[in-house]
Amino acid sequence: MKPKKDIDNMKHFFRILLVASLLSLVGCAPHASTDTAPASSTSIATESSEYVQIEPTPPTTTESSSVNNSTVVDEPQTDTVAEKSGNDYTIVIDAGHQEKGNHEKEPIGPGASEMKAKVSSGTSGTASGLDEYELNLQVALKLQRELENRGYRVVMVRTSNDVNISNAERAAIANDENANAFIRIHANGSENPAAKGAMTICQTSDNPYNGYLYQESKQLSTLVLDHLVAATGCEKEYVWETDTMSGINWCNVPTTIVEMGYMSNAEEDLLMATDAYQEKIVTGIANGIDEFLT
Repeated sequence: MKPKKDIDNMKHFFRILLVASLLSLVGCAPHASTDTAPASSTSIATESSEYVQIEPTPPTTTESSSVNNSTVVDEPQTDTVAEKSGNDYTIVIDAGHQEKGNHEKEPIGPGASEMKAKVSSGTSGTASGLDEYELNLQVALKLQRELENRGYRVVMVRTSNDVNISNAERAAIANDENANAFIRIHANGSENPAAKGAMTICQTSDNPYNGYLYQESKQLSTLVLDHLVAATGCEKEYVWETDTMSGINWCNVPTTIVEMGYMSNAEEDLLMATDAYQEKIVTGIANGIDEFLT
């Protein structure tokens, strides 16, 4: 049996040991709750999908987001703005001819003594049975839609076949609109049934009425023809320079006549009567206009 003094010493030792253990445990809790989190912890919480986000996710750059019950619409991409904002260009489209020709005479140009029929009804398809004035309007309306989709302001000389508008009056519409380009849609015809392909027409550099527009009209005619051929795969004829077209001579703006193909050629006639081929023609003309005005 141990002496009482030894027992008391042992009790005192265990009390000290117990108190030390308790103090050690108490000292850990404040340390854990007051330590500052590493600088990277906030970044992890907001960037990783495995963690609860501390900061709200910012709205994306291309969609609308709702914040505090109000809608915030972010600005669209730059290229989208360019596609939809339009431009300052005006294009006048003339679907050549009309249902009933007008054989009354008008001067071939301003102040001219030479006279020419005001307007004819055009040719017709040897295989399709389609009249040229109908084909021209079909393509012209498709071209209107395409150019408007590209941001152009478009003015149509006619939107129906039952009209009576002379060639000089058609040019006057383009002049009054101060058109950046006057596009006249036509189809060709020939006594040679094998003739086919597209051409465009402009004035000569010596045109007595608007020769000053020759360079612009020639460039417009060349670009439209090149792109039309590229889009359709048709044969390329040439840019015909002539001063015999009253619809060109009366113009004060760059103009071209687009002869899309030959209605006297059965194969090309049937092709031009289809929507699919007309869309190709339209794409080519529009691409030519784009390049002309850029």
